[in-house]
Amino acid sequence: MLGTLRELTTRESPSLEKEPTDRCCEFLADLWLQRCTTVNVVKNEKRGNHLRIVWNPSGAQPKSQLFVLGHYDTVYPTGTLAKMPFKIDGGKAYGPGTFDMKGGIVQALFALDSIRELKLSVQKRIVFLWTSDEEIGSTTSRGLIEEEARRSDAVFVLEPSLGPRGLLKTSRKGVGEAHLIVHGRASHAGLAPEKGINAIHELAAQITGIEKWNNLRRGVSINADVVSGGSRTNVIADRAEATLDLRAWRKTDMRALEKRLHSLKPVHRGAKLEIHGGFDRPPLERQHSAALFARAKSLARQLGLSIGEAAAGGGSDGNLTAALGVPTLDGLGAVGDGAHATHEHVLVNTMPQRAALLTQLLVSC
Repeated sequence: MLGTLRELTTRESPSLEKEPTDRCCEFLADLWLQRCTTVNVVKNEKRGNHLRIVWNPSGAQPKSQLFVLGHYDTVYPTGTLAKMPFKIDGGKAYGPGTFDMKGGIVQALFALDSIRELKLSVQKRIVFLWTSDEEIGSTTSRGLIEEEARRSDAVFVLEPSLGPRGLLKTSRKGVGEAHLIVHGRASHAGLAPEKGINAIHELAAQITGIEKWNNLRRGVSINADVVSGGSRTNVIADRAEATLDLRAWRKTDMRALEKRLHSLKPVHRGAKLEIHGGFDRPPLERQHSAALFARAKSLARQLGLSIGEAAAGGGSDGNLTAALGVPTLDGLGAVGDGAHATHEHVLVNTMPQRAALLTQLLVSC
């Protein structure tokens, strides 16, 4: 497993760079072809290619399927390995993308090896989908994900687990982005300030009001994280804008926040507002994970493992599948820490354990 993780990690796959990402996809395709699977490289003009793999038990053509989902793209640009090389130290495997989420892909690969080598009885077709653009919003892969999920009885997401105990993610916040644009009227700040409508002042007033919508108890948050406006110090600003990060645990809160946002009215007379965007990943609500988690917990106990659950504030492609009503269990990937950071790593001794748990889930579902 470590040898495979090393090879996969040293093939850099930045979301925004198609050529190296495609080379990584080709390497993955070869790995899965060696497992007697049907491999389809889904061509993608804008980003790296996606990889769809199908394994049918005993050469049969089952009517139902299980869906194993993840991404092979990383947030690290080409050349990161020079500063952040793959290494094993103190029982940890370090490197860009080891935790999020190439370790999870390796675990899935060896779970399939276990099924084949032990000739375990699997009743359903298994479809693996490794996408190239999850870290930048799954723009080109979303349709593929949703199409596959609709055909599936259950979805297992190989995103990394949470915390040192390797908690599975049974709920995730819905995530979105909105753009608030204010149009004012320019004027000379010294000679005729009364003739201007200051877009920055209007934007500041709007952000002050929006800040009060935050409800940490319910897990609703809206944050202005990028703000710009104006041209010169002696010109009344005629335009200003903010990019807002939106999060919520529940669909009802998500819709309410969107409605409130798109109902904003100007505070200053003459100012005009434009509001674009909203939530693009619905919440993964626990009701779609509870039964699968209970099964995973029972199977883990049989393997001598202890499995817990957690809620995560960030989103994943599991949000998309759960929103379709398909049972979805997230966080089945690597145990470790440091996603998107220089100390990113996986705990080596947990990799076969997690592969074994996925094996049992695929056999029992």
